[in-house]
Amino acid sequence: MIPDDLRYTAEHEWVRDLGDGRVRIGITHYAQEALGDVVYVTLPEAGATVDAGQSFGEVESTKSVSEIYAPLAGQVVGRNEALESRPDLVNTDPYGEGWIAELSVEGDGLGGLLDAAAYEKLTTA
Repeated sequence: MIPDDLRYTAEHEWVRDLGDGRVRIGITHYAQEALGDVVYVTLPEAGATVDAGQSFGEVESTKSVSEIYAPLAGQVVGRNEALESRPDLVNTDPYGEGWIAELSVEGDGLGGLLDAAAYEKLTTA
C-alpha cells in the first residue's frame, strides 16, 4: 500500500505536492502499522518554521512514541486539527484523513525524496 503519486522519506513520512508551493505530510501505512493503535498526535505549531529533518511533532501509540520529522524545510501553514479528537485516523486512513500537517516550501525539494519504488525497496529489504 504505497501510493505512486507521493514522495517518501527513509523515516516513513510521505509528502503530497498540493501545488502553489505547499505540501501535505503524514506518516506511511508501514509506519502506522509498526506503531500500532495511535492514541495521541502532537501537531506542529501553525506558523512555525522547520528545517528538513527537524522533529516537528509526535505520534503516540499503545506501543511507543515516535517523532515526526519535517521532510522538507518550510513554514507550517496547516495542521490536521481532526487528529486532536480522532488520532485513530492515522491508522485508518494514513494517506487521506490521517495527514499531519501542511508546509509552504520554496523550490522543488521533492526531488531529494524517495519515489514509491524506492520506498517499497526500503520497506521490504
